[in-house]
Amino acid sequence: MTTWFEAVASLRSAREPGVLVTVTDVRGHAPREAGAKMVVSAAQTWASIGGGNLEEEAVRRARALLSSPGGPESFTASLSDKAPFQHGVQCCGGEVTVLLDPLPVVPSAAVFGVGHVGLELARILARHDLELHLVDSRPLPDLAPLADAVAAVHAHEVPVIPELVLAELPRGTHVLVLTHDHAEDLAIVDAALRCDHLGPVGLIGSSAKWARFRRTLLESHAPDVVDRVQTPIGLPGVTTSKEPAAIAVAVAAGLLAAFEREGARA
Repeated sequence: MTTWFEAVASLRSAREPGVLVTVTDVRGHAPREAGAKMVVSAAQTWASIGGGNLEEEAVRRARALLSSPGGPESFTASLSDKAPFQHGVQCCGGEVTVLLDPLPVVPSAAVFGVGHVGLELARILARHDLELHLVDSRPLPDLAPLADAVAAVHAHEVPVIPELVLAELPRGTHVLVLTHDHAEDLAIVDAALRCDHLGPVGLIGSSAKWARFRRTLLESHAPDVVDRVQTPIGLPGVTTSKEPAAIAVAVAAGLLAAFEREGARA
C-alpha cells in the first residue's frame, strides 16, 4: 500500500500536480486523528483521512483546486447525522478541520554548457526547488558541490550531439545555452526551436553573435519562432561584471523571476 509521502514523491517524479490533504484539528469524535493525511491527484487518491462524507468532500474540493490552482485552502466539516451530506452520513459527533495544500509541478531548467559560468549557475539554481538538467559534450566537472542540492539534479554527458537531450526534457523546460563552442550553441538553439514542448530558450553572448545566429536561423525558421530566443540572458541591471559568478547571479535572477511570473499566471 502506497503511503502519502510515497505518493508525493511519485507525483513529483511524474511531474503531475496533486493536493496534500491533512486533518489539522479534531473536536470530539472523528474517524482519524489530527495529522492524518492523504494525497489527491486528478485521477487517484492515496492513504485516507477517514473515509465517508468527509473524505469524499475533501477529494471533491482538492480536485476543484487542481482545476483552478490557488493557494492552500481549509474547510470544517461536522460529523453529525443532522449535518448536510452528499456521500453518506457520518454521525461520530465531532467536528474536523481539513487543510488542502497544493503540490504544484516544480519548474524545470536545462543548462547546456557546464563551464565556468554554467557551473556557477548550477550552484545557485541547485539551492532552489526545481528540476535541473546539466548538459555538456565535454566531461562534466566535479558536481560534488551540488551533493546537498535542494533541486533534483540530472547530469547529461553527451559527446558530439548534446542537443539530443532536448527531446528528453520535461514539458515547459527553460533552456539556457552557454557552451564553449558557438557552433554547438547554434545547433542546440536550432534544435530547441524545433521542439514544441519546451519553454523559453536563452542564449548567452554578444549582440554580434546573436545577429549572426539570427540570420542563420531565419533560413529554416519563421521570424516568430526565432523570436522565442531570449538574448542576452540575465536580469538587466543586476551586474555589469564579466566574472563567471557575477554573470551566473544575473542569469539565475532572470530565470527565477520568469518562474515566478509563470507561477502567477498559473
